[in-house]
Amino acid sequence: MMFVRQVEDDGLDSLLDVIRKLVADDYYLVGQHASERLEERGIMEWQAVAGLADGVLIVERRNAWPHPVVEVRQVLPDGTEFKAVWSHLAKSGVAKLVTVHYFDPR
Repeated sequence: MMFVRQVEDDGLDSLLDVIRKLVADDYYLVGQHASERLEERGIMEWQAVAGLADGVLIVERRNAWPHPVVEVRQVLPDGTEFKAVWSHLAKSGVAKLVTVHYFDPR
């Protein structure tokens, strides 16, 4: 049985704040694609989850389909930066880690 957590999104909080609240309260899931990318890139799930709290917003796309999305610059314990893409599944009341990428070292 899945419990749904409704977070008020009155437009005053940023989408990132809404997602952070859900993740902090353990109302999140990790998609299959994200799970594969985490493993492929040697990033632990807890690192992506913990890094969200101090992450820096890159872009917020409230009108993204099928769910609103934020791209966040996050940092691993060794100082390596990566981008995490999180979405808000409002009907389910959860946040979802969509994917993670290392930045191009150009």
